[in-house]
Amino acid sequence: MLVLAKEPRPGRVKTRLCPPYTAGQAARIAAAALADTLHTVSATPAGARILVIDGTYPAPPGWTTLPQRGGSLGERLANAFADAQPKNTATVLIGMDTPQVTAGHLAGALESLTVPGGPDAVLGPAVDGGWWALGLRDPGYAAVLPGIATSTSTTGRLTLDALRRRGLQVELLEPLRDVDTAADARTVAAACPPHSRFAAAVAADVPGPGEFAR
Repeated sequence: MLVLAKEPRPGRVKTRLCPPYTAGQAARIAAAALADTLHTVSATPAGARILVIDGTYPAPPGWTTLPQRGGSLGERLANAFADAQPKNTATVLIGMDTPQVTAGHLAGALESLTVPGGPDAVLGPAVDGGWWALGLRDPGYAAVLPGIATSTSTTGRLTLDALRRRGLQVELLEPLRDVDTAADARTVAAACPPHSRFAAAVAADVPGPGEFAR
């Protein structure tokens, strides 16, 4: 299991939350989302768990930490799969923007990739047209990623098309909403389990009256 994340520092993360949130509030919300994600991945059966980080962040005990490498997001995604090693080992990558994800979601994705005759890849569509998870039976398949435009409403479809053009059988996972805007944050917080750090952070850092309408 790989988690691709950015150090939750004000001004560097979740800038689309500002406004209505301040940079400090957005960073606290991002930190909570990352903490929830790492907790969920820790609870998911996996041979190895790796935090691929832009910046610095303390990984949970038993995890490995790798730096992100590459210019574009597509390059960093491909390099995350390549740097994780070993080859020919089923690997699932997620980001830090879906704190509502469950261990069941992730275990199911890994299981699909490890059963004989299962898909070559699993892709979790995001509500905004991107994707929240990508799993590959062979991490080498990630070589298609640098050529795909990221952070657009067609990223998910383009990724699916690229995998299929390579001749891969792709299984689609449950769509999830990722957190880009203040409205996303409120919707995702409501979908989080009890004791979610993310839901608590969103509830604590509430913009003033009328701010969400801006």
